[in-house]
Amino acid sequence: MDLKRIRHFVVLAQAGSFRRAAERLHMAQPPLSVSIQKLEAELGTRLFDRGPAGATLTTTGEAVLREAKRLLFYEKQVLGAARDAMAGTGGTLRIGFVGTTTFGLLQRLLPAYRALCPAVELQLREATSVSIIEQLEDGALDLGLVRTPLMISTAATLLPLEPERLILALPKGHFLSKRDTIRVHDLAGEGFLMYAEGMAASLRSLAMAACQRAGFVPRITQEATQVQTLLALVESGLGVALVPSVMRRYASEVIEYRELADLAPDESMALCLAYLPGTESPAAARFRETATKMR
Repeated sequence: MDLKRIRHFVVLAQAGSFRRAAERLHMAQPPLSVSIQKLEAELGTRLFDRGPAGATLTTTGEAVLREAKRLLFYEKQVLGAARDAMAGTGGTLRIGFVGTTTFGLLQRLLPAYRALCPAVELQLREATSVSIIEQLEDGALDLGLVRTPLMISTAATLLPLEPERLILALPKGHFLSKRDTIRVHDLAGEGFLMYAEGMAASLRSLAMAACQRAGFVPRITQEATQVQTLLALVESGLGVALVPSVMRRYASEVIEYRELADLAPDESMALCLAYLPGTESPAAARFRETATKMR
């Protein structure tokens, strides 16, 4: 069905005469008359009674008018949605995120982005950094908030948003907490809560390397995928853990966080925005611009 004919029909119904309707539509009367005739033929019914007084709707025409107005309303909605999506102010944006971004980074980014693009539908998915990168490259995600270093090669560009470092999390009252200075080698005899090898390879690699540089292989008593899970195990007194510095924001009455004097910051460790420059949607580009300004 030609929406132009629907538009002609609605204007004619409102104007009440072909002359006035043609003036409002900035067209001649004969083409308008032909347009209405074609619409009536398409619907198989007469929409107007023509007479010296003008054009008045038939009973069928009145019923069609209600739906025609609704159709034109949705046409405007569809066109507006398309314009918003092209401008990056509408549509859907799928973002993968690692759990630790919920301790500050997401809370800063999302309100700022929503203030600029309130019509964009955000779909957030929590996953590991490796899974997020894989989904990004497969087209299942538009953007990713990941932790580096990544343990896989990727075509994605990584925009650093928040630098991180490893710190020590230990149960409150642990004998090491009484020391003014703690070094990595002081942890050699401790039970370690460690990141699962297959699911949190980046953090596991960083923690293992720190211990090995200090001259020992950690005695792993329990493994977990999420940093929050490791901290819950620390709260239970099951061991100590090396965690990202952002986790200081994880408030707990039974955990102490301490810097390690001989553990230098690793410049490769950061929370980053991952994106594919060649396939960015307008909404994704606006999110990246927002994130860049907030670094």
